[in-house]
Amino acid sequence: MIWSYLLDPANWTAPNNGILVLLGQHLAYTALSVLVAAVIGIPFGILIGHTGHGRFIGIGLSNAARAIPSLGLLVLVVTLLSNGIGPIIGVLAILALPPILTATAAGVEGADHEAVHAARALGMTGNQIIGKVEWPLALPLVISGLRSATLQVVATATIAAFVSAGGLGQLLLSGQATANYAEMFAGAVMVAVLAIVLDLILGLFGWLAARKSTPGRAGEIAFAAA
Repeated sequence: MIWSYLLDPANWTAPNNGILVLLGQHLAYTALSVLVAAVIGIPFGILIGHTGHGRFIGIGLSNAARAIPSLGLLVLVVTLLSNGIGPIIGVLAILALPPILTATAAGVEGADHEAVHAARALGMTGNQIIGKVEWPLALPLVISGLRSATLQVVATATIAAFVSAGGLGQLLLSGQATANYAEMFAGAVMVAVLAIVLDLILGLFGWLAARKSTPGRAGEIAFAAA
């Protein structure tokens, strides 16, 4: 029975390779990778969107990174450096960076020009315009970038199992090695469920942010920030 692996409580609570342990590892890899990418991508995206400088280099290089095979890069980094969580987070962060950087730059650049001009006319500095006008208006698109990055990382984090770092990919590898298709199915289902749950959570945040930054409220944001 293909659901048998998921329905066995022992498979959930095993101390080393139980589903809960592997799920926790997978979630940790995802969260840390997206966090690292956000810490790098959001500030640079704001800078590019606000000034218009560095778009070709910044976004071009980050998009070029998408062409790098994640598994091949991970194996190379582990071989040259060391095993552990660092190479995994680094490789996944490279994957997560392009959508975050691109969405942030587009969101800031596309902020309502009337609101920006109004804020500038009120005497706001560049940093004040970014923090009080452009950022609130760009936030829904930034969250959309985080959402896209998270889904890509959740799916790709299965490669951690190839360097003996666990995660839900371990179910796929061990199931394939033993021809246990129920275990492989469990791994695929858990990755899909995790992706759906995280997508729904980020989608909710995006919806809430969009409600507060509709085009009709752009002027209100500018004057309220003054």
